[in-house]
Amino acid sequence: MRLFKLVSLIVLVALVLSACAAPTAAPAPAAKAEPTKAPAAAAPAATGGDLKVAVLAPLSGAVPTFGVMTRDGALLAIEEWNAKGGVNGKKIVPIVEDSQCTPDPAVNAANKVIDQDKVKFIVGEVCSKASIPISEIANAKKVIQISPTSTNTDVTVMKDGKVKDYIFRACFIDPFQGKVGAKFATENLKAKTAFLLLDQANDYVKGLSEEFEKAFTASGGKIVGKETYTAKDTDFSAILAKVAAAKPDVIYLPDYYNIVNLAAKQAKEKGITAPFLGGDGWDSADLDLKAAAGGYFTNHYSPDSTAPEAVAFMKAFKDKYKGATPDALAALAYDATNLLLNSIKTAGSDDTDKVKAAMEGISMPGVSGKITFDKQHNPIKAATILKVTPDKVVFDSVVNP
Repeated sequence: MRLFKLVSLIVLVALVLSACAAPTAAPAPAAKAEPTKAPAAAAPAATGGDLKVAVLAPLSGAVPTFGVMTRDGALLAIEEWNAKGGVNGKKIVPIVEDSQCTPDPAVNAANKVIDQDKVKFIVGEVCSKASIPISEIANAKKVIQISPTSTNTDVTVMKDGKVKDYIFRACFIDPFQGKVGAKFATENLKAKTAFLLLDQANDYVKGLSEEFEKAFTASGGKIVGKETYTAKDTDFSAILAKVAAAKPDVIYLPDYYNIVNLAAKQAKEKGITAPFLGGDGWDSADLDLKAAAGGYFTNHYSPDSTAPEAVAFMKAFKDKYKGATPDALAALAYDATNLLLNSIKTAGSDDTDKVKAAMEGISMPGVSGKITFDKQHNPIKAATILKVTPDKVVFDSVVNP
């Protein structure tokens, strides 16, 4: 009896143990199911979320049309990328700030987007005097900045000649633009003398003027006068009296459209017939065509371009902005944004070290021409010369230095 009970007890324990073991074996198939494996799902999750891109542009102040066109060109590019799924699976979120083409507001805007909004990528600024201080902040914090239109060499290069690792631009630089302007003056306009007008406090104006003077005199031309003014001046009569007395073949005024409007109008009122010649700062819907008529300026692109990229951009811009014609600032902002986003895509990451390496090796067809970068992060491309008529700005020629 005891033996029977002992055997029965052993059998009962074995049954209980086997019954208890069944649940521990059951989860095995579930453990192999993909939804429960966190590591397998991690890769797609890493490409999701948002990618913040700051657009810093002068939406108020002296040159608001520059800012509006820059903002609109950048936002068009971002909208097109988002319509195709963003970049590396991330939706692009633009953060627009008014940097006013002035150092202090520009610095404040840069600090805000970097420190508060945690932005790693900046498109902007427009003006060199604003882009240079932004570049110092961005480079120190390993934030990539690409300026669409700032042409001063100091934007991407430090005073000691060292390249700022995280700073790029989509436009050609002042030395290039100044040389092109001088070559056009001597070869196309057959100018032998020139008078320079410049704002010494404006890095953009100084850079173009210095390079024009060097190239013009090297080609056998003579500078017959040089006068300075300030950005707040509205009466140029004293300066223009000296221009009239010198009788130059051309007057080089590489400033923004608001200054050109004043000086060119007053020159015509004084009977000065020598053509004005300038840089891309003339490019604005607010340029006084009648005042500047007969003048020429170097630029990055022409709305008359028949290149496929330019034609597609023109249509997309007009469709989005109710028929508005994009100027070079809009085109360069569009190119700058596409350069940045293509580099992020190529890098497969928003790590700025990887993105800057991708950008250094990029080759991309843009609205303003095929773009590659030199060792100082400047694009390599030709310049367009535009002529001002009383009714519109028209394409004149393409010039290489």
